[in-house]
Amino acid sequence: VQLVESGGGLVQAGGSLRLSCAASGRTFSGYAMGWFRQAPGKEREFVAAISWTGGSTYYADSVKGRFTISRDNAKNTVYLQMNSLTPEDTAVYYCAADLALARIKSGNRNLEVWGQGTLVTVSS
Repeated sequence: VQLVESGGGLVQAGGSLRLSCAASGRTFSGYAMGWFRQAPGKEREFVAAISWTGGSTYYADSVKGRFTISRDNAKNTVYLQMNSLTPEDTAVYYCAADLALARIKSGNRNLEVWGQGTLVTVSS
């Protein structure tokens, strides 16, 4: 599986963005997916995770109520809808895939597949 993120950009505080992560290569089937982010000078941190079926989702406290993770398995794509953005959300956002949802939602960075990242900049 290879992952390619898109949808990043510059947005004003209070605005919204939707990130996409398209999977290609061998089968996407069975993989849980997640989003992580890394701000300048900080470690990569967990943002959100979703099970293969989409029936279970998990969020970091910092984004709960503002971000929504979803997936469309027919399109091999996972999304991150980000609302009410603040400058503290500025970071490179990465999607990741792993067969074990628990590994993603625990913030484990040793996951099977990572995308290359997309930059989100929120201006004040």
